[in-house]
Amino acid sequence: MAIPEPADNSNAATMSSARLTLYFSRNLNPRVAVAAARFLDAPVDYVPASPRHPAHEAAFRAINPNGLVPVLVEDGRSLWEADAIALRLSRLTGSWFWPGDGREAEIQMWVSWSNLHLTRPGSSFYFHRLVRPQFSDEEPDADFMADEMSQFRQGAAVLDEYLAGREWLVDDTLTYADFRAATLFPFAAAAGLPVADFPNIVRWHDQLNQLDAWRDPFRGLSEHPDQIKPLQGAPA
Repeated sequence: MAIPEPADNSNAATMSSARLTLYFSRNLNPRVAVAAARFLDAPVDYVPASPRHPAHEAAFRAINPNGLVPVLVEDGRSLWEADAIALRLSRLTGSWFWPGDGREAEIQMWVSWSNLHLTRPGSSFYFHRLVRPQFSDEEPDADFMADEMSQFRQGAAVLDEYLAGREWLVDDTLTYADFRAATLFPFAAAAGLPVADFPNIVRWHDQLNQLDAWRDPFRGLSEHPDQIKPLQGAPA
């Protein structure tokens, strides 16, 4: 199967005279933003950040008052949230990755749905198995985690059924909807999420992993020395 390439954006740097800086970490939402930027070959400077570290928190709130990454700074103006960043970079690069035509609403549907019904419950396993052990020994409530697993399985079943007979989520063309719905899956095995139970998701995510930008978005990028990142052994 041929993997589509982003639209030609060889003149992307001239589409905006502003300097673009993407502040990121190696966690769930920043990973999506970096993957989108690299897939689009967007003309951004990548800056690793650790905004919750006590030494950096106050200064970083001038960039994002939420004290979180990712943040795209364009000519001194901050844009936070991975989805907003992906949309802005798609527009700047003239890509079909998040098109402004009739597919836009359907892409937004999958972005909203996956954030609420798939990534949110699944992220509890990402956090408690890959992040929290680095600074706390307190285990989560078992009933809470069981409910989160139930919700994740429900969402994964919806996605798996929809993908039956389809290569991609929207118009059978790779779009940002695919990146966003796949947020958790690079970490699924290490987080203990039962993705193997959903063969259409496995096939679809294998397709995404043919893209360098998705499989290894941080290649060649530096790390912030103070950042808490997923435990070693989890896919980057």
